[in-house]
Amino acid sequence: MAIICFNFYFARAQKTYEPTWESLKQYECPEWFQDAKFGIYAHWGVYSTAKCPGTPDWYGHNMYVEGHPNNTFHVATYGAVDEFGYKDLVPLFTAPEFNADEWADLFVEAGARFAGPVGEHADGFAMWDSDVNPWNAVDKGPRRDIVAEMEKAIRKRGLKYVVSLHHSWLWGWFPVWDSNTDCADPANASFYGEKVPETAWQTKDSKNYYQVSPMPGADFERVWLEKVKEVVDGYSPDLLWFDNRIQILSEEVRRQMMAYAYNHAEKKQQEFVLTFKRPDFPLGTGTVDLERARMPEIYPEPWLTDNSVSNTSWTWSTDLECYTTNRLIDDLVDIVSKNGCLLLNVAPHPDGYIPETQKQRLREMGKWLKLNGEAIYESRPWLIYGEGPTETLKGHLADMKFKGFGDEDIRFTTRKGQLYAIAMGWPESGVLAIKSLGASFYNGKIEGVELIGSAADLKWKQNKNALEIELPETKPCEHAFVFRIK
Repeated sequence: MAIICFNFYFARAQKTYEPTWESLKQYECPEWFQDAKFGIYAHWGVYSTAKCPGTPDWYGHNMYVEGHPNNTFHVATYGAVDEFGYKDLVPLFTAPEFNADEWADLFVEAGARFAGPVGEHADGFAMWDSDVNPWNAVDKGPRRDIVAEMEKAIRKRGLKYVVSLHHSWLWGWFPVWDSNTDCADPANASFYGEKVPETAWQTKDSKNYYQVSPMPGADFERVWLEKVKEVVDGYSPDLLWFDNRIQILSEEVRRQMMAYAYNHAEKKQQEFVLTFKRPDFPLGTGTVDLERARMPEIYPEPWLTDNSVSNTSWTWSTDLECYTTNRLIDDLVDIVSKNGCLLLNVAPHPDGYIPETQKQRLREMGKWLKLNGEAIYESRPWLIYGEGPTETLKGHLADMKFKGFGDEDIRFTTRKGQLYAIAMGWPESGVLAIKSLGASFYNGKIEGVELIGSAADLKWKQNKNALEIELPETKPCEHAFVFRIK
């Protein structure tokens, strides 16, 4: 007797996105992103190659600003900016020690669930094999498709793939109006861009809107869009990240880009994330991202924070200082408690390797997540995000001024009905008092308390003012401490 089995599956209904804001609001942030919580990307490119102190993130722009530390360094190291310009750094960007597999292994060890490279920064140098941009990493510099190599390495390890794009900044980025620089030479226009007046560079009003004159024209917008299409078609990232200042582009080209990216993902049955900074796109058309900042409370929709391993720079510098591991873990916990995810930037050396100080931070984060990840991955916010005296700062780049958390700060997460209380410190008194679980605030019945990583039978009591937990003599880890509240 023959038995014939049929394997039925039901693909999700394919959406079609039109280039209208109404149609683009069909976007839904996928479950994988809400579960992942932690990702890593890398600011690494021609701007790294200057090997300067301080902050090289905007080296391509600031090296032309007389009196700026980048300008002083450049003139002293490489010569006058009309003789040795930013384009002349490109041949120095050879990446002899770049190994995508080594990066990907480190990201896995760190506990990241999504990762990838900066695809094109503000300097207009594409890190992929581009047909629309002759200044790319295959035709110049390292002569390798960095985006392709990273895609293969990241996906081989089961992580979601990220590409970030910052290329809206290219409008007015280089001083093409200044005859005292190599940027004004028409022979270099393929890199530095078309001739525009100085007013094409940025100014901001009180509402964080960029005001430039003239606005980008049809040619700039066409190339901007074609670059996005190349990344989408060539590498199908699971998460496409955009820097701000896209608001200077027409609404039409913004809508076209989003519709193209979403329809590509639909055809591939891909659960796709597109992040943006407000006010570049209307809410509901993608996932909100905050740069070096965080939500002050639980946000109803999943969101992202991008921050760097260093408080001073996104890019490797000769005097780079890194946050402590404790600060990085505390930030991750705080962000997750408010329904967010963290995209942490690393700053590789110009030659292509990730320095040991940064590796140490990532490995220590991975060690902590291996023990305590059940309170982070696949978690969701509780009734409140947490308690404690420390207030996080609000606004763009606010985290650069934030000094970190203290022993009285506690954050909450939930997973599959389990409540977790994550203490940022280990009180010297030996007692952790969780006020939000005191009987006057919390009406639920507490049946038990466990400390992840500890075999100790904890003593605890719930009184009117707090749930008081007597801490064991030995800490289970070096950083934030996770309690299961049954």
